[in-house]
Amino acid sequence: MSAPASAQPVVPTPKQANWRRRYARRLLLTDFLVLVWVVFGAQIVWFGTGNVDLAIHEDARISAVSYWIFSAVLVLLWMWALSLIDSRSDRVIGTGTTEYVRVASASITLFGFIAIGAFLLKVEVARGYLLISLPIGILVLVFVRWMWRQWLIAHRSMNEYSARVLLVGSPDSVTQIARELDRTPSAGYRVVGACTTSNGRSLSVRGFELPVLGGIDDVDAAIAATGADTVAVTSTDELPPDKVKQISWRLEAGKQHLVLAPSIVDIAGPRLHTRPVAGLPLIHVETPRFSKGQLFLKRIVDLVASVLGVIILSPLLAFLAISVRLSSDGPVLFRQTRIGIRGKEFTMVKFRSMVVNAEELLDKLAAQQRDAGNEVLFKMRNDPRITPIGRIMRKFSLDELPQLFNVIGGSMSLVGPRPPLPSEVAQYADHVHRRFLVKPGITGLWQISGRSTLSWEDTVRLDLSYVENWSLLTDVAITMKTVRAVVDPQGTAH
Repeated sequence: MSAPASAQPVVPTPKQANWRRRYARRLLLTDFLVLVWVVFGAQIVWFGTGNVDLAIHEDARISAVSYWIFSAVLVLLWMWALSLIDSRSDRVIGTGTTEYVRVASASITLFGFIAIGAFLLKVEVARGYLLISLPIGILVLVFVRWMWRQWLIAHRSMNEYSARVLLVGSPDSVTQIARELDRTPSAGYRVVGACTTSNGRSLSVRGFELPVLGGIDDVDAAIAATGADTVAVTSTDELPPDKVKQISWRLEAGKQHLVLAPSIVDIAGPRLHTRPVAGLPLIHVETPRFSKGQLFLKRIVDLVASVLGVIILSPLLAFLAISVRLSSDGPVLFRQTRIGIRGKEFTMVKFRSMVVNAEELLDKLAAQQRDAGNEVLFKMRNDPRITPIGRIMRKFSLDELPQLFNVIGGSMSLVGPRPPLPSEVAQYADHVHRRFLVKPGITGLWQISGRSTLSWEDTVRLDLSYVENWSLLTDVAITMKTVRAVVDPQGTAH
């Protein structure tokens, strides 16, 4: 977390305070350059560099407009559509998929209106020209936005380009929300102080002291002292009924924001719905549902992708199998009993990366001081049981490739919670068994979020978050991030 340890927070400079406007201007400029390149590029590809006219039928006569003019107007309309839908708003940039969805939605809507307008006005627009512009325009716009997001995330890791958040509520709720925001600095919420319902000078949050700047009546002074642009109310039970409303009235419109942070974490957006009922902004949290259609879709994607994976990776699989066989005594494949969907046991296969008697040496190693893993998952960074070829395979998770056959057989999925050992399941608390509502995966949130460096609490939180909020888009995002995670030398995913 980025809050200062002292009780005198630093007020941001004007440059830091205006980061939203400057970032939006950069998006505006790059959007314009992308659209000029895409639209005029599509025109040149389809028509060449000559001066081709667009025909407009007006009753008995035909007039013509140069495609160069039409392309320029299309770029301006496209820019206007992106602005109308607030695709550059600080409320959607930096995290989540809303920014990308808005870019695609504005683009498709614009081209839909162009098609309707062309039909009604009897304008002959070349279909190929539009069919090139639309998909390429969306793809390049989203890619450039993604590049900007990586730049933004890098700066947020250095405490820049983030909303400065003042937390207001009970000490327990303030501590919980501060801890959750600290987990994901890329979300862009930097906690700079708190006003609580009890006396105190600071709160301890994940290794730093969060300054308490007064009680709930001192919000105005705390905002002035910290330069906060966002007030997050973490609990309302101990606040007077009209206090939240009074706080919102005092915030500067357009520059300062009020956020209500309920004490529910790890719930994805699609399950949250705000519905005003009798004047109350009630937050409805839908229960997790796994429809037959969702399960069927996930199974089809798993089956097709794993079969293609085995075919494409067959030369690598053969090379690894030969390397394991020639480098040490023992079988090529290692088979182990794991717990899968609905708590049923299955046999998981992977390339053998340890000596043959690895299981016999486990009890002796477990008694030693470990430098990885946690209280439930046994890990060692320099496990002496690992063979030389096994160390290379484990570093890049190549030993897990045979699990594609588990996916084909139906006992595993490409993405899901980590498949646990029976001995690990024996230590589970009751709520942890919810991870068995879905099939275990070759990769998952646990692999792209730190792997063996995670605490047991974080491992459970990630697995349950995946189970509670599963979607096909989530699987795609995790799969894309896995490639980057497996080349990171920290931790292992076994």
